[in-house]
Amino acid sequence: MDSTMQAVLQFVEENDVKFIRLAFCDVMGTLKNIAIMPSELPRAFETGVSFDASSILGFAPVDKSDLFLFPDAATLSVLPWRPQTGRVVRFFCSVRTADGSPYGADGRHILRRTLRRLADAGYECRVGAECEFYLFERDAEGRPTKRPQDDGGYFDVAPLDRGENVRREICLTLEEMNIRPESSHHEQGPGQNEVDFRYSDPLSAADNAVTFLTVVKTIAARNGLYADFSPRPLEGRPGSGFHINMSVQGGAEALMHRAMGGILDKITDMTLFLNPTEQSYSRLGAHKAPKYISWSSNNRSQLIRVPAASGEYRRFELRSPDCTANPYLAFALLIWAGLSGIENGIALPEACNVNLHTADSRNVTLATLPKSLPDAEKCAADSNFIAQHLPQSLIEFFTK
Repeated sequence: MDSTMQAVLQFVEENDVKFIRLAFCDVMGTLKNIAIMPSELPRAFETGVSFDASSILGFAPVDKSDLFLFPDAATLSVLPWRPQTGRVVRFFCSVRTADGSPYGADGRHILRRTLRRLADAGYECRVGAECEFYLFERDAEGRPTKRPQDDGGYFDVAPLDRGENVRREICLTLEEMNIRPESSHHEQGPGQNEVDFRYSDPLSAADNAVTFLTVVKTIAARNGLYADFSPRPLEGRPGSGFHINMSVQGGAEALMHRAMGGILDKITDMTLFLNPTEQSYSRLGAHKAPKYISWSSNNRSQLIRVPAASGEYRRFELRSPDCTANPYLAFALLIWAGLSGIENGIALPEACNVNLHTADSRNVTLATLPKSLPDAEKCAADSNFIAQHLPQSLIEFFTK
């Protein structure tokens, strides 16, 4: 057992930890976990904790259902909303087969494998996310409704913004878990909110995105509210996005342009994994969500926007994904596409410096994102790019 594991065992003993959650995600990115007692943690590190993978969405069939969770010692985090006496901690885990090899459909493994390839090629990537969600009231029985918590709009303040205390509690909870939110505010829709994160390495960014959903839902429930991350929960109102900001080697412009070219080249192939639900496609093309495959600087009507920023904050922003995406798969595919652009010298198309939200669609000749879930499924199923980077079982699950 290495020194990091020894340090974890010492922390558990010295900090009154009584429950340990071993966490992982199904193929859709939904968080799952099993709780073990502290006495079982050494065994978890050495031989893993088994579980029934046939009961996890998109995982193994019944006749190959024994998989094992191995905690990643570097991801130890105390859950601040649980009791401080008899604490609860959580680890993200590697999913392995009975012979100890990584399980191919584990999104976290897919992303780690992608990052090794990126490092071997001599490149680095940083990712930051912007996550939007609605806060709805609950009825007398505690069931979620479609009544927004408030009627506030973009950047409103109290009393129009009734979500400020919930956002404050969310951000402080994230800080306790060593996750760094940069900013938070009321979004355009009634009861709609946004929290933005400082950039980090892609694996940490994906772990943080999964943690963020849990924190928001937990804090909302503690305040008698329901947090909704679906792409467009209210007809006729703005949808909620999962905007992904990326930089390559500190934002060198030539590298970033080729990475952007690769992403634009492969975007239709991977849209299914960025927007995996039927509702995702009612959001695209409406209320500032992109429809066309294009890019520009400082222009939020484009699929990719290059914000006005310099130095370490130089980046590009992909605006199509939503929070129903599995962040591990989303980041992995975006990195593969960006790497393809860099290594193959894919040219970035000419910038589209027009407002595509007000432009007459009859005069726009740009290609579009898939218009429906079946369209996106067909693009993924026919894609050599997707077949090259995701296991066949995962592709078949998403494309049905």
